[in-house]
Amino acid sequence: MPSSPVTLVWFRHDLRLDDNPALAAAAARGAVVPVFIWAPEEETPWEPGAASRWWLHQSLGRLSAAVEKAGASLVIRRGPSLDALRTLAREFSATHVAWNRRYEPAVIRRDTVIKKALADDGLAVESHNGSLLFEPMHVATKEGKPYQVFTPFWRSLLARDEPVEPVAAPQKLRAAAATGKAGGKTLSIDALGLLPAIDWAGTMRTTWTPGEEGARQRLKVFLGRGVAAYGTERDRPDHEGTSGLSPHLHFGEISPRRVWHAVREAVGGTPAARITGSPEVYLRELGWREFANHLLYHFPHTTDAPLRADYARFPWANDPVGLRAWQRGRTGFPIVDAGMRQLWASGWMHNRVRMIVASFLVKDLRVSWLEGARWFWDTLVDADLAANTLGWQWAAGCGADAAPYFRIFNPTSQAEKFDPDQAYVRQWAGLGRDYPEPIVDHAAARKLALEALKVVSAGRK
Repeated sequence: MPSSPVTLVWFRHDLRLDDNPALAAAAARGAVVPVFIWAPEEETPWEPGAASRWWLHQSLGRLSAAVEKAGASLVIRRGPSLDALRTLAREFSATHVAWNRRYEPAVIRRDTVIKKALADDGLAVESHNGSLLFEPMHVATKEGKPYQVFTPFWRSLLARDEPVEPVAAPQKLRAAAATGKAGGKTLSIDALGLLPAIDWAGTMRTTWTPGEEGARQRLKVFLGRGVAAYGTERDRPDHEGTSGLSPHLHFGEISPRRVWHAVREAVGGTPAARITGSPEVYLRELGWREFANHLLYHFPHTTDAPLRADYARFPWANDPVGLRAWQRGRTGFPIVDAGMRQLWASGWMHNRVRMIVASFLVKDLRVSWLEGARWFWDTLVDADLAANTLGWQWAAGCGADAAPYFRIFNPTSQAEKFDPDQAYVRQWAGLGRDYPEPIVDHAAARKLALEALKVVSAGRK
């Protein structure tokens, strides 16, 4: 038994040193072994997509540099995760294993097994909340049930005490010594094979700066020029009106607590429940992130099936040609095509446009929301299982929703309202001579979608 505690800190979707509860607890206790384990097969069927892997490669490099600057070394291994942790515990004579919790169904099952197995091995195992303001198991209705409507969920969050204040990164990490010549070896990040064989990430490299410092800079810029006008600017894809923090939050390069309290400080430290205007609108978006994780935790089947079970009867169309045109931005509807081409090039799409393209797929083409969810999952740098599931089920009308009607966005009127000068369309889709004709008539498609909805409604009688 070593003279002082040695903790394996298992990094996952918390690739930062700042406000990292698992790391802070370990550093306060003794020596630390920062660990990252690549085991995508343990997250089947929603393994990280191509864009997420590209981001992860960059983020791991920056995390490794930050850990080294603090005095330790990031150890990278391949899975299975339990085997890797057991091996590392032996190599470093570890006494503790710590991580920050995740909420994806496959990950919860995996972590439960690992926690018991390591405890049976005699290790002290602890998990922390490092990715949410309030964990889903601690938020419930007065009847003790999970929420399925956002507004009362949001009100319940505002009625609570403020989220815990973020804690600063440890100034120094005490490294642990490995036993034996082979102990403590690490794989290179390149050895994980995260980057594509064909380099398609040129625009992504010029658009994004993955890592903790990139997240801090995004937040700083947003607080300086964006949060005061967020309420109106967030719906304009032709403007720089959003924070751009979604991929940084997904990979845990910045904590939601850090963002929440930074917004509060920007308006003079006002309690969140009394903040109004654009800052409140932005905090509410953090609330939607919480709501998405709340739903995923309590209704894990929704990754692959509708929350509203009667929508399982919806007669989706088999339209591979239409799906392909949608994926490649060749539908003949400029705002839809601009969004899909922005996604393909940059790994991201403006949220207003996400709603438009999703509505087009599931309403105009009547292609299943799961096809859209899978495409987004592979192409988004901020592909988050909770948010992706919530967004697509909202678009399809089969998820958590207070509105008792079938939303069908008109792509033409949406473009006129939110891209009035066609600046966004010109940037991403262009309107040259080779631009395609519309693949559907929206008015006719709307009627067909409403007819299809009757199949669901009939089953309720």
